[in-house]
Amino acid sequence: MKELEKKLLNFSFSHIYIEKEAFDYPLTKKILEKFPNSSVIELKIYKEIFSKGNQNFIMQKKSPKLILAVKKENYLYEGAKVCESFGNDNFYYTSSIMNCIYDCEYCYLQGVYTSANIVIFVNIEDCFSEIERILQKKSMYICISYDTDLLAMEGITGLVGQWYDFVSRNKKLKIELRTKSGNIKVLKNLKPKDNFILAWTLSPKEFAVQHENGAASLEQRLKAASEMLEKGWKVRICFDPVIYMKNFDEEYGELVKKTFNKLSPNKILDVNIGTFRISKEYLKRMRKYRATSEVLSYPFFCKDGVYSYYPQHINEMMDFMEREVKKYIEEEKIFI
Repeated sequence: MKELEKKLLNFSFSHIYIEKEAFDYPLTKKILEKFPNSSVIELKIYKEIFSKGNQNFIMQKKSPKLILAVKKENYLYEGAKVCESFGNDNFYYTSSIMNCIYDCEYCYLQGVYTSANIVIFVNIEDCFSEIERILQKKSMYICISYDTDLLAMEGITGLVGQWYDFVSRNKKLKIELRTKSGNIKVLKNLKPKDNFILAWTLSPKEFAVQHENGAASLEQRLKAASEMLEKGWKVRICFDPVIYMKNFDEEYGELVKKTFNKLSPNKILDVNIGTFRISKEYLKRMRKYRATSEVLSYPFFCKDGVYSYYPQHINEMMDFMEREVKKYIEEEKIFI
């Protein structure tokens, strides 16, 4: 775990682009202290760098730059139909950071963005103010780690700690932090909150090694999830996306077995199971970047602009996963 944290803090952003308006924010100053040797370049608006044409996502992944910006609108987005709300009303997601330090071969972000550079919005307080305004009218369920891995970036930003303080003050708010990280240092000494859910995405061991570059190993994720469960945190397990592969039954059967041998099934909040799905336009860009990818070159089926496996294939995969998970956890805790 210490090696993971060390690797994160040593993650080299050789250049840091900063919007003029962002310089005076406390988070900007904190981040600059982490990277005293980086070249700092002022810009008017982050899109000058992030959204310019003729960028190569894969090449930039090898040496991404950091962009610090002020978010002025769209603090919240309605949860996508292809995402699970877990029975919660008023489902939203928010993006404090755009892009991720990990390089998962199948990640939809490479279809969304033309740039692999990482944007951090330094005015998190404005997002909190918008949420508090809405909370006066209704409760909310917000996924806070959709377009990045906040926990993996915690050593740089401290945003998970700020979300913890915020959700502690707002009982009508429930948040989910989804991750492939083992970096739980910030959470170890914090009191568990009923409205703060930790969610680990899990993949078969060798698949994670080969296709989830930079992410914590399966063992490290399970160890982190186990520690948080034992401390009383609400922990969600996500077999999502489930991806078809050679020896599928053997690989995913072993994953489910290993997961529930390591984690106490009676303590787990719930389990999310979902197959790989991606918009038509995103997949087109992803295939352009990763022409040799076995995962992305699969002959997917397209329905209503979304690519996934053929319906019969999905049913077979989901039936198998549901049967395996039901060996350890009750049906009402399984979301498909």
